[in-house]
Amino acid sequence: MPFQPEPSYSHGQAARTAIVLCNLGTPDEPTAPALRRYLSEFLGDHRVVEIPKAVWWLILHGIILRVRPKKSAAKYASIWTPEGSPLKVWTEKQATLLRGYLGERGHQVSVRYAMRYGNPSIPAVLDELKKEGMTRVLILSAYPQYSGTTTASVFDAAVQWGMKRRHLPEFRFVNRYHDDPGYIEALAKRVRAHWMHHGQAEQLVMSFHGVPERTLTLGDPYHCECHKTARLLAERLGLPKDRYKLTFQSRFGKAKWLEPYTEPTLIAMGKQGVKTVDVICPGFTSDCLETLEEIRMEAREAFLHAGGEQFHYIDCLNDSPDWIRALADLTERHLQGWPTKQADDPMALKDSRERALALGAKD
Repeated sequence: MPFQPEPSYSHGQAARTAIVLCNLGTPDEPTAPALRRYLSEFLGDHRVVEIPKAVWWLILHGIILRVRPKKSAAKYASIWTPEGSPLKVWTEKQATLLRGYLGERGHQVSVRYAMRYGNPSIPAVLDELKKEGMTRVLILSAYPQYSGTTTASVFDAAVQWGMKRRHLPEFRFVNRYHDDPGYIEALAKRVRAHWMHHGQAEQLVMSFHGVPERTLTLGDPYHCECHKTARLLAERLGLPKDRYKLTFQSRFGKAKWLEPYTEPTLIAMGKQGVKTVDVICPGFTSDCLETLEEIRMEAREAFLHAGGEQFHYIDCLNDSPDWIRALADLTERHLQGWPTKQADDPMALKDSRERALALGAKD
C-alpha cells in the first residue's frame, strides 16, 4: 500500500494537540442523490451490517439504494434547517463551544468535528490536522454508550487513515462515558428544566438507538451500558422503577433487535390508559433525524392515535452549558499527560524564557 506524501517535518517540531469530536454523519442535502451516497457509505460499513459482504452488496445495491434514498430524503427534508442538517449544526456548535471551554481553562488545543459517514469525513479532518502540524490527536466519540456498530467504526476510520500515512500522530480514543457523572447530571437537568415548564408526565420513556440482538450475545456491551445510563438517570431524577421505561428505536430489517421497541411500547401505553408521556433519547448527544422525525413526529402520532393525550419530546443535550462543561471535564481527563498548557510544556517554558531574555536585551 503506497503511503501518502507527508507534510514537511523539522526535527524539534513543537508538539501540538488536537481533539476530534466524531459523530455518526448526515447527508449533504435532503435529496435522493445525496441520500444514496450517504446510505451507500453508511450501510456499506461491515460494522453496521454484519452480513457476508457479497450477499449484502447485492441486497444494498440491488434493492435498498434503489428504494430507500427517496423516502429518506423526504424524512430529512422535514427536519432540515436553514443552516443544514441538525446533527451537523449541533456537532459543529459543540466542537466550537468545547474549544472555548478548554481555552478558558488554559488548554492550547485545536478542536474539530468530523463525521464517520459523510462530510467532513474523519480522514479529511485528520489530513488537515496533520498539515497543521498536530502531533497528538484525541478522538472523542459522540456516542456515550460503546458499541461495535458505532464507536469501533470510528476507530476503524482512524486506523484506516493511519495505514496510508508514514509519520503518525499519537492517538488516544474515548470509548465511552455512559456513566460519567457530568453526562448524567446534564441529562437530569435537561429533564428537570422540561418538567419545570411543562409539568411531569405519568411516564418518562428513555429511547436508545437499537442494534441487532445478536450483537449482545456476541459480546457487545451496548445493551448493558444503555441500561446503566437509564438507571443512573432515573436515580438522579428520583424516579421509581414504575415511572420510567427503557426502549430501543430505529429498527432496520427483519432480524430481531434489542427490545422493547420504542413505538410499539408507546402504542401499548396509550391503549393501556397512560395519558401523558415524556420521551428523551439519552444515547444521542445531538438532535437528528432519529430524534426529531422518528420520535418527535412519528412516535408522537402513534401514541396519540393509540389513546394518549399528551406527548412531550425532550431535546437532546445539543449546546446545553451543562453538557459542554461535562464534555470539557471528560476531555481534560483524557488529555492527562499531554502538555496542552504552556506551563506544562518544558520546551514552551524554555521558549518563553528565551523570548523574555531577548526582549530584555532589546530594551
